[in-house]
Amino acid sequence: MTRLAVLGAGHVGPVIARVAIDAGFPVSIAASGDPEEITLITQFLAPGAEPRWAAEAVEDADVVVLAIPLHKFATFDPALVAGKVVVDTMNYWPPIDGVQEMFEDPLYGSSEIVAHRLSRSTIVKTFNHIGYHELDDERRPAGSPERRALGVAGDDPAAVTTVADVIERIGYDAVPLEGLGAGRLLEPGGPVFGVSLSRPEFEHAVARSPLREKA
Repeated sequence: MTRLAVLGAGHVGPVIARVAIDAGFPVSIAASGDPEEITLITQFLAPGAEPRWAAEAVEDADVVVLAIPLHKFATFDPALVAGKVVVDTMNYWPPIDGVQEMFEDPLYGSSEIVAHRLSRSTIVKTFNHIGYHELDDERRPAGSPERRALGVAGDDPAAVTTVADVIERIGYDAVPLEGLGAGRLLEPGGPVFGVSLSRPEFEHAVARSPLREKA
């Protein structure tokens, strides 16, 4: 079973950890400091997840989930996740986070910019287009007509397959997109951001979006 390390113990990280544990995945969770500082949070919000130092959590993980506030990314150490599959859950949303110069290049989606900085990692974008409060509640078994689709964008097919399997097991239909550049379809202002769609609806929304031509 794929082992996950969740970096970030704010709103998003513990929810991802919780649903992954429910699906049977072993999960470690880490914040920026001493794991003892997040022990109570973990016990309450993600029982079963193991609080660890970030370096220890990443070391034996197959997939690292990057669930930190975007404004902290500028000080994130790329060496920490070198050689790892990294799931980017972050969004660049200036009305909420303010202008972040690193993410202002219009030629690239935010996850492409993340990939440029984390050049020794393999980046996959997902989880960013569903609210953390929805991620737990909207899980459905495979085949359910109410099952929601989530996009998975990345340039490495094996990494996309691994992350898509995680998505499927936790209770969503995974829809692989055509490369990491297509991750901009999942961002704020994109056709599927914050919208609950079935797989056919999701695929239709992506296919007809003007943003697809820029991906």
